[in-house]
Amino acid sequence: MPNETITAPKGFQAAGLHCGVKQSGKPDLALVYCPTGAKAAAVFTTNAIEAAPVTLCRKQVQNAPIYAAVVNSGNANACTGAKGLMAANVMCNKVAKELDIEASQVLIASTGIIGKQLPITKINIGITDAATVLSESQAAGNNFAKAIMTTDTRAKQAVRTIDIYSKTVTIAATAKGAGMIGPNMATTICVITTDAAISKPLLGKALKNAIGASLNRLTVDGHQSTNDTAMILASGLAENRTIKKQDAGYRRFVRALNDLCSDLARQMALDAEGATRMFKVTVKGAAKKTDATKAARAIADYDLVKCAVHGSDPNWGRIICAVGSSGVKLNPAKLACKIGDVFVFRNGKPTNFDAKAVSKIISQKEHEITVDLNVGKHHDFCYGCDLSREYVHINADYHT
Repeated sequence: MPNETITAPKGFQAAGLHCGVKQSGKPDLALVYCPTGAKAAAVFTTNAIEAAPVTLCRKQVQNAPIYAAVVNSGNANACTGAKGLMAANVMCNKVAKELDIEASQVLIASTGIIGKQLPITKINIGITDAATVLSESQAAGNNFAKAIMTTDTRAKQAVRTIDIYSKTVTIAATAKGAGMIGPNMATTICVITTDAAISKPLLGKALKNAIGASLNRLTVDGHQSTNDTAMILASGLAENRTIKKQDAGYRRFVRALNDLCSDLARQMALDAEGATRMFKVTVKGAAKKTDATKAARAIADYDLVKCAVHGSDPNWGRIICAVGSSGVKLNPAKLACKIGDVFVFRNGKPTNFDAKAVSKIISQKEHEITVDLNVGKHHDFCYGCDLSREYVHINADYHT
């Protein structure tokens, strides 16, 4: 079976284990290491309240090379003040000591409960243990993916292999996230590795583009985390001619990265807290791009739409209501809506559609809602999922 973890690209070792952050005994510490050094880029939460690891990682990612990234789950190290920032620095220093590198060459991310100080002694022991079992194996990559999970029920991973300048290039990624997802030029926790040789500026541009077109188009509950971090490490060991300009090689890399991140977004939607199905909202005919984005997200975020999807209810009224309250320019007399390929609303009026047939479309694992504002030429999309009773149970019990 091919390796579909972050150790698939050349030059990466990983580890994941339990160090004691989670009382459940589940894995809670992950480490990835590139012995030859990597170029790195990242995007972060735009929440005004940002966690200590985000503050530190935002600074560290400017450095080159980067050799490692450490991630803990079970504790967000957010709203923890100066002590939390100190703990984040301690984590990077501990990784640096174990791997004989500089602390400034380590990236960091955390996810979990907000407002509690990190059990740094346990984490330090975990880092030592992780450093001793670093491996290029698929098992090690799987352990990494499991160790960054919180309320996820399964690991989300994806790999793409492409040809760039006559060399085989691999891109691999893992992401965690099942709730508190409504990012804006950030994501949940996402770690991407690649053996592509690419300049640092273009690596950053490619990452921002990919996350913006995939994970940033996903909303589970419309709530942005304090810890959202997506990072990419490029070892350059594929030995392709270094991508230094936005040519065919760069475009091929971008397409593959976008496809990989879209794969992760779909996996996350289908594993969202309590979710049983996902849907894609496409809005076209908008006066401007921002209107299309705003309307699509308004529909995907609307609890009544999400509940209707859970019940396979072809309640087009909730979709139209969400669009109307989003504040975008539209023409009520020309507004149209399709569920799957069936028009349920057209020219400002409901159609005589087969409710049972449309209900069957909604009951599928995935379906698409298309809304035409009919006031322009712009379009955009958003991924959403249904809202079930289980979502309430999970989030009611999460802290305790």
